[in-house]
Amino acid sequence: MKRPLQVVWFKRDLRLADHRPLVLAAEQGPVLPLYIAELDLWAQDDASARQWAFAAECLAELQAALGALGQPLCVVRGDVVAVLSRIHERHGIAALWSHEETGGGWTYTRDKAVAAWARAANIPWQELPQTGVIRRLKTRHGWARAWDLRMAEPVAAPPAALEPLGSDWPARIPGARDLGLAPDPCPQRLTGGRVAGLATLASFLERRGRDYRWQMSSPVTAFDASSRLSPHLTWGTLSLREVAQASQTRLKGLRGDESAAARSWRASMISFTGRQHWHCHFMQKLEDEPRIEFENLHPAYNGLRPDVPDADRLAAWVAGRTGFPFVDACMRALAAHGWLNFRMRAMLVSFASYQLWLPWRATGLHLARQFVDYEPGIHWSQVQMQSGTTGINTMRVYNPVKQGHDQDAEGAFVRRWVPEVADVPTPLIHEPWLWEGAASLAYPPPIVDHAKAAAAARQALHAVRTGAGHRTTASRIAEKHGSRKAGMPMTGQKSRKHAPTAQLALDL
Repeated sequence: MKRPLQVVWFKRDLRLADHRPLVLAAEQGPVLPLYIAELDLWAQDDASARQWAFAAECLAELQAALGALGQPLCVVRGDVVAVLSRIHERHGIAALWSHEETGGGWTYTRDKAVAAWARAANIPWQELPQTGVIRRLKTRHGWARAWDLRMAEPVAAPPAALEPLGSDWPARIPGARDLGLAPDPCPQRLTGGRVAGLATLASFLERRGRDYRWQMSSPVTAFDASSRLSPHLTWGTLSLREVAQASQTRLKGLRGDESAAARSWRASMISFTGRQHWHCHFMQKLEDEPRIEFENLHPAYNGLRPDVPDADRLAAWVAGRTGFPFVDACMRALAAHGWLNFRMRAMLVSFASYQLWLPWRATGLHLARQFVDYEPGIHWSQVQMQSGTTGINTMRVYNPVKQGHDQDAEGAFVRRWVPEVADVPTPLIHEPWLWEGAASLAYPPPIVDHAKAAAAARQALHAVRTGAGHRTTASRIAEKHGSRKAGMPMTGQKSRKHAPTAQLALDL
């Protein structure tokens, strides 16, 4: 009789290297590598065809790599519990293996259903961590040290071979239409798969990353100077441990070299390794408090903004037609690439939340769909931070005109993405409404007076922050979620000059 299967459930860990569930499962018996394309998951408001297109490329490469070991990836559409039940009835499941996932509310609920099914079927479900997030964490004290220790663990080599299970396992990777996803062109999206991920990592550590520290803030330089690894970390073609160790190796290799280039490399690698800590720091927030995907972290901000967004303002922001060229250029570039550097992500959220006074949940969902690297733990923590509803972070109201002058002084980025204003003189490129020829432009006037809108927003949030009980609740939030090592001040503390801020989690 055939032995029951060790089912390895791939989710957002689409690789062979450093995949401990796969390694451990292979030591126990015949392995069924399984990916389930969950129709209900891809029907969620934060899912998009561009995300699936990247994931499908990762799956195709993973399927071939597993096939080379002896057993290709099985790909099934449907509900996880239903799929696992059928496999168990027909073949027997000895154990279920996977990585822990810090996903959104839907995956959190799904995992609880899978755990209940596994208990009822008397099937052990072995979940292993793959990031620095700690499940059922009791305190943040010592978290950074625990991250360091986890990232220093040896990178697990894949099994030498897998026992073939026959050819009757479904293998077709569905298309976006099969999952009910709307057309979503993203012409400059990065390619998925481990080969592309490794090439991206190598090009960053060997060539592109020298001036990372100084060039990651501007969209003019960030598309090349940032690592661009975030989609590969989101979908797991690379493990964070691999990236952390490669970064440390690069940094150690610079020791003793006092050339100007080496000094730049060292500074950039130090910044890059710090951002890897912050990557997990924000994911830990959602792991510890899943409600922040849907609710204000600090309840004093409930009702501050309308629950239903102003439809015209939201539509203009989504389309990149707000009348503020730098904001619109960022939104259009995001639509084409599926990626944007973090400072510009923060500006888009800040502008929507303060100047347009839109609820963060509505704008956050649009951005989630646009990001190929959408990581719920980072995304929703940051959306709330940039909207001022955490109660523990500095209120950051970005001036869209100043940001344009600071980050795109010559207007090259704006002219590329907002060709309607290409003829506006450079001194006025970020304020085209002041140009004498503004009436001839096929471009809308500013949707709001950004200075007045920002002032009103600051006043509204200041009233909440000075209200009774705000500080007490904020202190409890800081104790639970605040960083102990990364420069983020807790309530009542002053920021250290030059301390790292939250403007870093997605510049990976």
